[in-house]
Amino acid sequence: MKFQLIGKPSADKGFRKQVESIKRQKIVSKKVVSLNDFRELRKNIDTKTILVVDDDEIMRNALKRILEGEGYNVVLAMDGLELSKTLETSRLDMILLDVNLPWVDGIELCRLIKTHHSLKKIPLVMVSARNSKEDVEKGFDAGCDDYVTKPFEIDHITGVIQQQFLKSG
Repeated sequence: MKFQLIGKPSADKGFRKQVESIKRQKIVSKKVVSLNDFRELRKNIDTKTILVVDDDEIMRNALKRILEGEGYNVVLAMDGLELSKTLETSRLDMILLDVNLPWVDGIELCRLIKTHHSLKKIPLVMVSARNSKEDVEKGFDAGCDDYVTKPFEIDHITGVIQQQFLKSG
């Protein structure tokens, strides 16, 4: 599977920051600033986007609710094909990736992502029911930044996500 980025959304952070800067300047130059404009601007600057890739719809939706409750934007994918489509169209700040996926498993996808020049810096956390020492080692050998086993505590997974964002800057 080959990933091709159209428009390189992950790599164009500089452009996005320039646009946000111009918008900020226009809002600040107004004599009266709408509180809603300010809140929306603040939300767009600070909100991180997390891609959840899991073939289990219940798990995808549960993670979506948990992460949105923590203030993140969440994008969902059920397999490697949806993952690749999302990578073409979305700017992502983190990927949560299940190991057990149809067609191409999460370990192989992790390896592909972590060797891709414009994707390798995106923090990637494996989230899997596979919890043996060998499975965890395979995840880290493939390049994942952390490995969370299912079932997980909500505080644990949100803590891992916060820790990864702190490490990645």
